[in-house]
Amino acid sequence: MEVAQGNSKGSKVFMGVVGGIGAAIGIWALSALTFSLSHAGWSISEITRQYLVAVGAIGEFETLVDFYTQIKGIEYIICVAFFAAFPAFFKYVNKAGKGAKVSS
Repeated sequence: MEVAQGNSKGSKVFMGVVGGIGAAIGIWALSALTFSLSHAGWSISEITRQYLVAVGAIGEFETLVDFYTQIKGIEYIICVAFFAAFPAFFKYVNKAGKGAKVSS
């Protein structure tokens, strides 16, 4: 009985610590977003544009080869995501439920 109470208390402490860390990160993120919006004149579209420029999604390319390399990189990322997600989707679509009638 004491072991079960210890596990329960330990899990509550763990959830409290994880919740506290999550709350601290959430407060930090909200304050960073508010600060950024105040410096951009409260324009969400300007913040979005600055973010996309910072991560490299929007930018000026010097040559056509630079642009093509960027596009091919994005294409490869999409292909890898598709190859990872398709088997799970295929299994989900083709599983027969309880009492389901499969017709061919």
